[in-house]
Amino acid sequence: MRGQLTKEQLMIQTMAREFSRQVVLRDAAERDRTKAFPAEVLKRMGELGLMGMRVPEAYNGQGTDMVSYVLALSEIAYACAATAVIMAVHNSIVCESIAVYGTQCQKERFLPALATGDTIGAFALTEPQAGSDPLGQETCARKENGCYVLNGTKRFITSGKNGGLVIVTAKTDPAKGHRGISAFLVPRETAGLSVGRVEDKLGLRASDTVDLLFDECRVPEDHLLGGEGEGFKIAMAALDGGRIGIAAQALGVAQAAFDEAVRYAQGREQFGRKISGFQSLRFTLADMATEIEAARQLMLLAATLKDQGRRVTREAAMAKLYASEMANRVTARALQIHGGYGVIKEYPVERFYRDARVFTIYEGTSEIQRMVISNLLLKDKGE
Repeated sequence: MRGQLTKEQLMIQTMAREFSRQVVLRDAAERDRTKAFPAEVLKRMGELGLMGMRVPEAYNGQGTDMVSYVLALSEIAYACAATAVIMAVHNSIVCESIAVYGTQCQKERFLPALATGDTIGAFALTEPQAGSDPLGQETCARKENGCYVLNGTKRFITSGKNGGLVIVTAKTDPAKGHRGISAFLVPRETAGLSVGRVEDKLGLRASDTVDLLFDECRVPEDHLLGGEGEGFKIAMAALDGGRIGIAAQALGVAQAAFDEAVRYAQGREQFGRKISGFQSLRFTLADMATEIEAARQLMLLAATLKDQGRRVTREAAMAKLYASEMANRVTARALQIHGGYGVIKEYPVERFYRDARVFTIYEGTSEIQRMVISNLLLKDKGE
């Protein structure tokens, strides 16, 4: 499918690639070391339109298709996976959810600032006792005097500290199961919303991950996203797009690790010859390149089908499953090719290895992706 990309898609990919290599990469290792949020980089990304790719043009966005978006996202991930995950949650979950399910008033109020990156979006679904099982969430919202009052705790929220707007799911009618979950637009400054500590993570360290605590947090009724009871549907639809985005992130990190491995192999000498001349290493590189290309095609297929308006739950899960596990295999092999140097922070493969690990966990573990895929396959066969 790579040969079928349009001139506009290729132009967007080239723009993102040049920006990624020239700007995002520059301080990526330092941000990883210090856990510094990439505020200035995100500002420049907003100026280029990268933070509003999934926002309609009517609201200051770029209105780009999904293929263009994942091409750009993978290029950002090539340089800095932490910056890429912020871009991904912001675009394909927050912005797109508001663009699809928001009222006209909500779109006019929130999307323009999101499109320019002046406001960063966050998505709060996971809870201490509700990770793979979103129906187990305990955060609740009651209606009171023209407001919804939220109480509960959300965990592992990307951009929860630095984000200016959070989409929060909460139970409005626990007796109705998934039909009793609603979604709310909660500005960061809302009274009753507080932020827990920033987690000290293995990878993606420049992306803040926090608990969000809601204590009698009051939001106006018109901050309900979609209808009451539609929160689960909104979250699941958002995750379809989000999982294609994770495939793009995994692809970018894997490609970066592969390129470093090739560069190192062509320069490193052992036993009187370049190690790139050893057949076993060449076969390893061939396997790595093949897996990267397979992941790219799964990602592009899912993105293309989404652009066509088709349901992509299965294809998104396949892309996320394969690409995330591929990235873990490829980064591990790239580190192995570096030998002892691979575990030294001076070499970027050490960071790539750490960044890749979470891809098989967030927005649905590999086990959850296999459940989604198998359930749909068996449903298609009438079982």
